[in-house]
Amino acid sequence: MSACIIRSGVKSRHSAFNLWPRQSITDSIGAPTVRSQRQLQHSNAHTRFPHSPYGKPKNLSLCPSVVLSSPISSTTSSASKVGFVSKIRFVGWYLGMVKSRPILTKSITAAFIYTAADLSSQMIAQPSSEPYDLVRTLRMAGYGMLILGPSVHFWFNFVSKALPQRDLITTLKKIVLGQTIYGPAMTVVFFSVNAGLQGETGAEIVGRLKRDLIPTMINGVMYWPICDFVTFKFIPVHLQPLVSNSFSYLWTVYITYMASLEKVATE
Repeated sequence: MSACIIRSGVKSRHSAFNLWPRQSITDSIGAPTVRSQRQLQHSNAHTRFPHSPYGKPKNLSLCPSVVLSSPISSTTSSASKVGFVSKIRFVGWYLGMVKSRPILTKSITAAFIYTAADLSSQMIAQPSSEPYDLVRTLRMAGYGMLILGPSVHFWFNFVSKALPQRDLITTLKKIVLGQTIYGPAMTVVFFSVNAGLQGETGAEIVGRLKRDLIPTMINGVMYWPICDFVTFKFIPVHLQPLVSNSFSYLWTVYITYMASLEKVATE
């Protein structure tokens, strides 16, 4: 009986030993997998039941890298890159056209600028009750295409050959030439051509020039010298017409308004 008691005691100690958590070499190798699965189940329990008694609830937060690499942000960045590359390609294509076909490119550019300027002028100056004058815009576009664009090209080439330096004194000489020769001549041509296309007679065109030429020239002296200084001093010769046309946008808004004034009454 004592032997039975001893065997039973050994069995009880053996069973108690089996119930006690132990860690062997094999268990230490496979334990991370078992513990990770248990921790995953445990975390799922916390997620589904935040007030579960198994442990404290954990706050779930998104990783910044996940937010930054979201589809929306990646799509926006890729679209901005595509737009930037398209702009660079357009600028390169335009500069190539300026060198290969300078007169045509500068004429089309002037036509676009005069069209935009006349649209702005009509929106600003005309009352809302008056309809939009498409014929007037076409006149301005034709003037920029056929007269201003080619004349600007030849004028800047002439000035650059006559005065090739870019020092301060030479730049001031170029500005004086523009304000005394090219500017007044182009203003007279603009008013005359626009008035003639509107059906005005020679006497009415002369009367318009007497009325509008001097005020326009005075305003031009206050605007164009600064623009010409930047153009002649810092811009390459083949791009000077483009920069000058860009400056002429605001000027064209004003001059198209002057050209749209009523004709002078003649007896």
